Amino acid sequence: MASAPKPLTGTKVLVMLVAFFGVVIGVNVTMAKLAIATLPGTDVDSPYAAGLSYDREISAARDQTARKWQVNAHIERRTDGGATLQVEARDASGLPISGLKFGGRLERPTDKRADLSVELTEAGIGIYRGNAASVAPGQWDLVIESEARGQRAFLSRNRVILN
Repeated sequence: MASAPKPLTGTKVLVMLVAFFGVVIGVNVTMAKLAIATLPGTDVDSPYAAGLSYDREISAARDQTARKWQVNAHIERRTDGGATLQVEARDASGLPISGLKFGGRLERPTDKRADLSVELTEAGIGIYRGNAASVAPGQWDLVIESEARGQRAFLSRNRVILN
């Protein structure tokens, strides 16, 4: 003979409700902590200051266009996990531009904490090279900047994929 089923009491219902909502709240707290811990941050530190400098950015872009420089960048992944960046700069007439200060950055589109700076030095007339160590595979924004006489002379941002 089978034993009679145990009756559903108020205590059992209370325990089931507390367990259910405890699991739901626990999952929500865990997900919130993970979301906050992995937040990459903002694109600009101060949107107000960026807005004030907007006219200067437009002026610098017009000056860059007027110079008609031809700047070509090539990034190559090395077998040790790093990358080599080479920039070739020529003026409007096609002559190499020497004596500039170039800098490069590899920026992760999804996580600013993974950004890498690449210091470029002049390796030849109009050719600038630099190395980045431990570059993870995937999509990057390659940002190239140049200064001449303390002023920004060139700025370029391109999406690259490194395998």
